[in-house]
Amino acid sequence: MKTITLKPLRPAFTIIEILISVIIISFSIIYVLKIHSENHAQIVYLTERNNRSLEDSLYLSTRILDYHKDSKSAYDLIERDVRIKKLDSRELLKKNERSIFIPDEIQIIPPPEQGGPTAIVNEVKLKGQHSSIYWHFKIKSL
Repeated sequence: MKTITLKPLRPAFTIIEILISVIIISFSIIYVLKIHSENHAQIVYLTERNNRSLEDSLYLSTRILDYHKDSKSAYDLIERDVRIKKLDSRELLKKNERSIFIPDEIQIIPPPEQGGPTAIVNEVKLKGQHSSIYWHFKIKSL
């Protein structure tokens, strides 16, 4: 008959080792969740900012230069150019209001020996939630 010898069993994990591994896993999960929530907030901000940029395009006609330090709705700026028959659309445009600030214009003049056209540049600041800055260029011929 053959004798079977049993090897001594290796002791299992102790409770302290298990607790330490659980703590390490918990910190890892918390770090991943923190990064995810920060990225989510940035994605929401960028989405809102892009939506606001689309709305800002309603304000960027040459007429905006007349409304320095004024608050206007999108409807105020486009009503002369676009006929809006639907009341719902008109109300949405009236709710979209921005404060307009236009600093002094900048004249760009070429050197006298070189010649060329001059340009007038206006900075257009649309203030409010998700403030924006745009530039309006006008080239004067010789």
